[in-house]
Amino acid sequence: MLTIVIAVGAVLAIKAFVVNPYRIPSSSMEPTLHCAEPGDGCVAGFSDRVLANRFIYHFKDPGRGDIIVFETPPAAQARCGAGGTFVKRLIGLPGEMIAERNGVITINGKRLKEPYLPDASRANGTFPERKVPEGHYFMLGDNRGQSCDSRVWGAVPHGNIIGEVFAVYWPPQRIGFR
Repeated sequence: MLTIVIAVGAVLAIKAFVVNPYRIPSSSMEPTLHCAEPGDGCVAGFSDRVLANRFIYHFKDPGRGDIIVFETPPAAQARCGAGGTFVKRLIGLPGEMIAERNGVITINGKRLKEPYLPDASRANGTFPERKVPEGHYFMLGDNRGQSCDSRVWGAVPHGNIIGEVFAVYWPPQRIGFR
């Protein structure tokens, strides 16, 4: 009995402080992370299941391009009809000026290189330059036309960040590290 209690305690501690699994429910991160058909814009038969490192940002700051799991700001529920835990790519860092024109993101006036983003995933969107507040991060989905993200509900406070996605563990043909 003591062995079972210790094992359950260890699993709960790892899940709470080290690694936690998440499912990709929408097409906002296609084609990088898949959701399951027949969802709008989904390309796979199974939603990707990912693992997030919950402690990495205790040792380093989040970086541009990281795929991050976070709790959404309250405005996400009001403006997108969804809230809770989201997975998006970190695009803008605290204090930076960010804008989009015809689907091209600029940071401090320079075009952001996004080799992970196929042209088909770029929406033809535009938003005026805005400053990412200190202690906040600007998150975008890779499938820009299907993503309700920081363009709509604003930057994410550092305290809302749960962790960085580092692996896909399901479905078997997609297993790998990011």
